[in-house]
Amino acid sequence: MEAFAESIIAFIEANQGWFPLIMVLFAAAETTAFLSILIPSTPVLAAIGALAATGALSFTSLFVGATVGALIGSTFSYWLGWRYGSTVLKMRPLRDHPEMVEKTQAAFTKYGPATILIGHFTTIFRPVVFLMAGMSGMTFPRFALWNTLGCVAWAYIVPKLGQVGGDLIGWIWSLF
Repeated sequence: MEAFAESIIAFIEANQGWFPLIMVLFAAAETTAFLSILIPSTPVLAAIGALAATGALSFTSLFVGATVGALIGSTFSYWLGWRYGSTVLKMRPLRDHPEMVEKTQAAFTKYGPATILIGHFTTIFRPVVFLMAGMSGMTFPRFALWNTLGCVAWAYIVPKLGQVGGDLIGWIWSLF
């Protein structure tokens, strides 16, 4: 998986004109049911945040692209849950990970719609939390509020942690 992330980062460095669109695609994949299990977008976003610390890429483009992509992917997953319900959970790869569904259902019971916000930051919830929101009958305006908060927070915090890490590494490197 590390080689995959490195190849993506190298591709982004070579194709900076496509950077915002690439961020939309990765963030959408990270928040779309099924794809979020297969594509490690969070480490890529953190690494690209570190690259933004060097000034090679715009943090604003990264943030906007990741926010838009997260909104697209999570809203699509909500729609899948609303439209197809439990049928989606019987499909691969989600049927192979029933523990994700159980933990997400327990979180919805305990925390309510705040689970959507939390789901953006937790690997175990992300593949199913947006599906479960749609399946639970949550109204779209309520979902949209919590989801937008989660998308904006996730798209800012994950790359910003990478950027802070990159700044820290640069500072340490300057000491030598």
